[in-house]
Parts: sequence; C-alpha cells; structure tokens
Amino acid sequence: MAVPPIDAYALVRSPTFKYSPGRRTAMKVGVALNMLSQTGRPDAAVVAEHMALGDLAEPLGFDSLFALEHHFTGYAMSPSPCQLLSYYAGRTQRITLGTAVIVLPWHDPIRVAEEIALLDVISGGRTVFGFGRGAASVEYEGFRIDQGEARPRFIEAAKIIRMALSQDSFSFDGDYYRIPRTSIRPRPISHPERRFFGSAVSPESVEVMAQLGLSMLVIMQNEWPKAAADVHRFNALAAAQGYQPRPPMILTNVSVAESRAEAQERAIEYLGRKWDSIDAHYHFSDGHLNAVKGYESYEKVGSTYAKLHDPAKRAKATDFYVSIQLAGTPDDCIQKLEELQALTGLDHLITEFSFGGLPHHEAETNMRLFAGTVMPVLQHDARFARPPAVLRTAGGTQRDNVFAPA
Repeated sequence: MAVPPIDAYALVRSPTFKYSPGRRTAMKVGVALNMLSQTGRPDAAVVAEHMALGDLAEPLGFDSLFALEHHFTGYAMSPSPCQLLSYYAGRTQRITLGTAVIVLPWHDPIRVAEEIALLDVISGGRTVFGFGRGAASVEYEGFRIDQGEARPRFIEAAKIIRMALSQDSFSFDGDYYRIPRTSIRPRPISHPERRFFGSAVSPESVEVMAQLGLSMLVIMQNEWPKAAADVHRFNALAAAQGYQPRPPMILTNVSVAESRAEAQERAIEYLGRKWDSIDAHYHFSDGHLNAVKGYESYEKVGSTYAKLHDPAKRAKATDFYVSIQLAGTPDDCIQKLEELQALTGLDHLITEFSFGGLPHHEAETNMRLFAGTVMPVLQHDARFARPPAVLRTAGGTQRDNVFAPA
C-alpha cells in the first residue's frame, strides 16, 4: 500500500501541529559547519559567516551542531573541533555538540581524551564524538605521520581514548603508543565514550568502526541502495563482535527552495564546484593513494577524479552527486528522507547548508527554509519514528564511489 505524501507546509501550518524543541518523538537533525576558504576573501570573513550559521542552530530548533577537522589547504578551516565547539558550549543551552570527525592518527590520544572530557564538563554533557582516519596525504605529511600507519594508529588511539574516559587510571602498551599508568582530569560527567561514532567511507573503515563498537557515520557520496548495503554490512560485523548496532548518522548537503528548479540550479552550481576543492586537498586524481597501505580501495576514486577534467563527465558526475543529496522543495526533501530512513534506519541527520562558496545570504535562506518546513516534520511526525531495525531493501545500479567527503 502506497504511503500518501507529506505536505510540509500543510503540516507545519496546521492548528493541531505543536513544535516543542524539548520533546523528542522522531528523527534528530543537526547542522555541520564546513568553512571552505574563498579566493579573494579574508579567511576571518568566511569563518565569521559560518559562525553566524552556527549561532542560528539552536534558535531555529536544530538538535545538534557539528565541527569538522581539516588542515593546511583551506578545504575546511576548522583545525580544532573541540575548541570550536567549546565556543558554542558557552553560547547555547540545549543543543548537542559533536565532532564530525576528529582524525585520530594525527593526534596524541591522551590530548584528545582531555579535550573531550573538558568539553563534556563545560557543556553539561551535551556531547557526541566522531572519529576518522582521514585520506589527505597533505595532512599526514603536515603532521609528519606515515599514512601507511593510519589504520593501526587509529585503532590504538580509539582504544586509549575510551580507556582514558572510562577508567580512573589506565596504562597502554601498543606498537605506536606506550603510556604509563596515568589519569586525565577533569573526569567527564556523561560517559561520552558510550556515544562514539566513526566515519566509514571505505570497506576498511566499515570493518574497523564495527570492530571497535562505534556507531556509523555515513557521508552521503553514493547511491542510497549502496549506502544501505554498507549499513547492513556494518550492522552484521558489529553484531558478530557482540555489539548492539546503533542506527547510523548520515551527513548530507541540502539545497531547499520554494521551487524545485531553484533548488536544483543552486545545487548544480555550488555542489559542482566541490570537485576542484576536493581534488586540490586530497589529490585523488593523481592516483597516489593506490600505493598507500590501507587505502587500496581508493583506486577507483583516483580513476573517477582523473575523468573530471572532461567537462561532459564532470557534468554527469555533478548531476549524480546532486541526485543523492537533499535538493528540491520541502516536500521533495521529506519524501527523499522517508526513503533514506527506510533503507538505512537513519535516526540522526546532519546537514550542510553552505558549500562550494555559496553566498552567505543564500546559505542562511537555505537553512531557515529547511528549519521552518522540513525539520519539524522530521522531528515530530510519527512516520520518522519507525523502528530503525526494520529496514527495507532496494535495488539500484552499482556506480563508482564519487568520494565527495565532508
């Protein structure tokens, strides 16, 4: 039996609809800040605009605010996620603060644990922390870390951080980190180690995150049936390790407008600009990751990016990328999210409204329209509170992973 479509405007404007930020009935919705540098503009001006979007998150009713981590190229000018979130901890009362993600191989895990604990204390326990291993050689080189050691370093660091946060004192003797008995202060107040998640964008990462008992963050970069297959595989691997798999979080770009044509035009123009900034940061097109231990699955990514110098192939890739993001009218976005949740069991959506150098006023309009029409439906309509364990399978052609990371 077909499910009738949701009319976002009709639902929100209905006299029986009540919006209450403190009452949770369905999906959680967050916003991530991706501070891409812009040629000809001071970095501080770009950062200020994104900080202004962050200040809108709680008043507009979002459930969470996420900070990214990147270095050196301006791909995302957010080198210290916990520091950025500490700023918002003092400016907010309700919203959850999260990292998407801290790249563990670049850091001393004791220092990361201390930053997590301090943020947990000063925010009153309003925290969730995501980790990843990264894929940009420029960042590994800048931190003087052998990228071929990324996977084992990540595993050891994740274990150390969990121990540091959950035990009054601990020691660790590994291949990369040898830590005498020590303790971190202040102690966290809300057990953040129970809310860890990991970015899984390659088969290797899916295995690692599942084995460590982390929940899964999906960065939407391939057709939804394939993303759903990754979630199912992750759940099976986690269950085999004795963990109860938690619903995935999904990070996606949003372009919403009153008309479908306007939303699509904005998405094609500004998401289409992401290819250059991605390749300038990751250098996928030169195929260098093929020779890096632990990154063998990126071979297809390199061949995909090498083709993007061809305008026709670039346009085709952009059309495909836009098709798997949230682009359209409010009703379009709601229908897409209903489909995505049915496939993946999604219960926490993370959105980006400013991408590819989109002018700030347009990003804010984008964010406000989503918050006023789409988000209340996701948060409070019973359709989005379905049991996440009941997932629907779907067909679809298998395409090369475009790898358009956050």
